[in-house]
This record gives sequence, structure tokens and C-alpha cells, in this order.
Amino acid sequence: MKIQWYPGHMTKTRRMIVDQLKNVDAVCELLDARIPVSSRNPDVDELTAGKPRLVVLNRADQADPVVTKQWAAYFRDKGYAVLECSAKDGGGVDRFPAAVRTLLADKLRAYAEKGQVGRTVRVMILGIPNVGKSTFINRVAKRKTAKTEDRPGVTRAKQWVPIDRGLELLDTPGILWPKFEDQSVGLNLAFTGAVRDEVMDIEALACNLMRYLAEHYCAALEERYKFHPEPEDSGYDLLRKAGQKRGFVMRGGEIDTERMAKILLDEFRGGKLGRFTLEMPEETKHV
Repeated sequence: MKIQWYPGHMTKTRRMIVDQLKNVDAVCELLDARIPVSSRNPDVDELTAGKPRLVVLNRADQADPVVTKQWAAYFRDKGYAVLECSAKDGGGVDRFPAAVRTLLADKLRAYAEKGQVGRTVRVMILGIPNVGKSTFINRVAKRKTAKTEDRPGVTRAKQWVPIDRGLELLDTPGILWPKFEDQSVGLNLAFTGAVRDEVMDIEALACNLMRYLAEHYCAALEERYKFHPEPEDSGYDLLRKAGQKRGFVMRGGEIDTERMAKILLDEFRGGKLGRFTLEMPEETKHV
């Protein structure tokens, strides 16, 4: 299943990030805690080289909490500060300003020695589309400053957001990369909604997700859709069985698999299937 999506505004976003780096003290990179590798643009390290980094594991409320702790330790070992949070309900977000000031403690101390006490710290917020940047910024700011929708590509221009007297955030458009070398990365992004459904074959995507869940989270699948996956079931078989259990039977007895596919993806993205992580630190060669 080939997944490619690189709108023209992505190139413009890359240029803007490079241009604005000189105006910020640190970079905050938002990742989806369920897919920390797939939701991390590999170009960010090169684009932001030399800037202190805070990694925010967002949607931690939907991820396996044990594995999220492992990912936090993984990124700290890489030299990054880490914050686990859930921007949607605000969990953990209030720790962000303190995390930034801890990350920049040496720089703030140097400012103070120069008599620049209270100097404003500026942080660039980066992340792929639909990872929750705008929701996160609104939570940190405690007001609606950025437009949010549950679909990728809503933020299209940079925006400075004052948080308090000493902290400003630079909201940036989500940035993907031109080509997914590993198709599992493309699938993970599509599963979580970072690639527009309009450019996807929804049924094929749902079949892939069904097969993955049957192999790794069989109990969650059984509990939600009330059937037992068999080892020989294809993703399409599983989608049909779930659709039948939900009563999505059309005239002639045919199962409405397209409707079931949309339901599956909505429930997966909404956390109704449970909390799980699709990538593990020990499987990661490099991030």
C-alpha cells in the first residue's frame, strides 16, 4: 500500500523553519506517543541542529503507559528533555513552562549575569500534521490562540503566541517528508490520521489495521467487536466479521465494509479500542 502525500506548502514550511531558527531559544517537537518513530520527521534533526530540544509525547492517554515511560527514557538518553502529556484533556500540559526553563537554565543564567533578567524565552513548536500542536498551544496558553480541527494540515502559517511575560511560542504548520522509505511508517501515520483520509483507500487501510490488531491486541479486538479472530483470517475477513456484528448488512446480505472501515478508524483514533503503542524502543535502530 503506497502512501505519498507532500503538498506544496510543505516546502514553504521547511524554508520558514530554517529562517525562524535564529529567533528562537529552543525547539519543542511534538510526537504521537502511540507512534513516536513514525510521527517524527527525520529531517527535524538536520533542520534544527544545535538548538536545545524538548520532546513532547502527546496523546499519552491513548498510548500504553508502560511503553510511554520506556520511550521517555529513550529520548532522555539521547540528550533531550521529555514531557508526557495529553493536550486534548490538558493532562501534563501545565508542566511545559517549567520544563522549558529547566531545559534553558544555563542560557537563562547567562542572561541574568548580563543583566537581562526576565528576558523572553522563545520556543518553536514543531510536529507532523495532526499530532496536536494547535491543541497543545491552546492548552499551554490557557486560551484559544490557534485553529484546531481533527484533521491534518489546518495550520498553514506561522504564529507567535505569548504564554506569559517570559515565554512565547512559535506555532508552525505541520511538516511531513517527501517520501516514506518504510511503508510501515506510512501506515502508522494513516492509522492515526496524520495523512488525509481523502487520499487513502479507507478499506485497505482498515484491513491492515484489523490484521495488526488481531496479531498484537487480539483481546481488545474481541472485547470491542465481539468476535474471535482466527489465525487464517485476512484483514478483509476481520473487517467483514466486525461489520456483521455491528449489523452493517446491506440488501442481499452483503456486509457494508466501507462503513465498518470508517467506524474502525474513528474508534481507533478516538481511543475507544483501548490504550496501546504501535512501536517499541527496542525495535528502533535510530530515531
